Amino acid sequence: MKVDVLLGLQWGDEGKGKVVDVLTPKYDVVARFQGGPNAGHTLEFEGQKYVLRSIPSGIFQGDKVNIIGNGVVLDPALFKAEAEALEASGHPLKERLHISKKAHLILPTHRILDAAYEAAKGDAKVGTTGKGIGPTYTDKVSRNGVRVGDILHNFEQKYAAAKARHEQILKDLNYEYDLTELEKAWMEGIEYLKQFHLVDSEHEINNLLNDGKSVLCEGAQGTMLDVDFGSYPFVTSSNTICAGACTGLGLGPNRIGEVYGIFKAYCTRVGAGPFPTELFDETGDKIGALGHEFGAVTGRKRRCGWIDLVALKYSVMINGVTKLIMMKSDVLDTFDTIKACVAYKLNGEEIDYFPYDITEGVEPILAELPGWKTDMTKMQSEDEFPEEFNAYLNFLEEQLGVQIKIVSVGPDRAQTIERYTEE
Repeated sequence: MKVDVLLGLQWGDEGKGKVVDVLTPKYDVVARFQGGPNAGHTLEFEGQKYVLRSIPSGIFQGDKVNIIGNGVVLDPALFKAEAEALEASGHPLKERLHISKKAHLILPTHRILDAAYEAAKGDAKVGTTGKGIGPTYTDKVSRNGVRVGDILHNFEQKYAAAKARHEQILKDLNYEYDLTELEKAWMEGIEYLKQFHLVDSEHEINNLLNDGKSVLCEGAQGTMLDVDFGSYPFVTSSNTICAGACTGLGLGPNRIGEVYGIFKAYCTRVGAGPFPTELFDETGDKIGALGHEFGAVTGRKRRCGWIDLVALKYSVMINGVTKLIMMKSDVLDTFDTIKACVAYKLNGEEIDYFPYDITEGVEPILAELPGWKTDMTKMQSEDEFPEEFNAYLNFLEEQLGVQIKIVSVGPDRAQTIERYTEE
């Protein structure tokens, strides 16, 4: 058996949570492989809305095994709040959710450090969510991290050493803070974590595959936020691309099967960083209003723009995408004209590839297509798609070289249309 990987191809917020929830009935196991509580996956079904931050989106699907992999960073306090809310709504977690002992813990002082580092940057802020993600991954890479498995081995000593090191840094930064409430909630989260299956997830996931179980690996954020291949330094602290599933779960590259790449019919971005197709006019405001473009975790208004096919082709390439999934096509239902960036003008030269740096001097070259001017939210199959929408799909597939397998026409689980079903 091979694992299938599902990940975002833009700057995050592509709608991964809903798609995982739609796809999970076909899988026995759903596993998160990177990121932390800075990534919110919103799911809507049966009149309820849920936001998942650390817990895999397969948690709503009966008796599926859900794994938080070693590549994830976990905040015990936030995890406890999220898990208890889900349990209160009737979704039992303790038998369904397994947590890697090698996942790193976000400490209370990591959150304070996050705020201190951002404050020190002044106008050069990256625009982090303030959840302590960056400092936690920094400690991981510098071999100073505290891991979930440490809860069971000399925990007090390891925690005290890490805390003391962080407090010395904060003292050097002259940053004032109060740790009392944060630390109290965090320690309660540690006790709560002990109630779950803490596992060697690399063994578990490979054993499940060897037993013939089907596995879906779920990414967080988006490809253009990858620490290596995104719009650095305005990126997250982990590998959000397909290769991250290998390192974040302990899988060999030969274990990767289908790679589902999710994108919106337009583009959004939260926080600072370059965004070549960003719209600063009424059109951008209209897309944001119709798409309800506010962060699931931060509540921040997202910047909106036309679809960027230069960046999208790059994402398809580095992830080895085999099937595309387009979200939020219904947001563009009322537009007379739809635009798509097909090339960049960089310092006066036209290029069709994603360059080393897109921070300055990049102008999008836009193609125009007729809008479909049709409410698609009630549609049940692709036979109902208007001619102009089919033309938009064909244009995107020609540009990207990959079939668009699934089209979403609304936020609900039911508003999802599969294509190429005869295969």
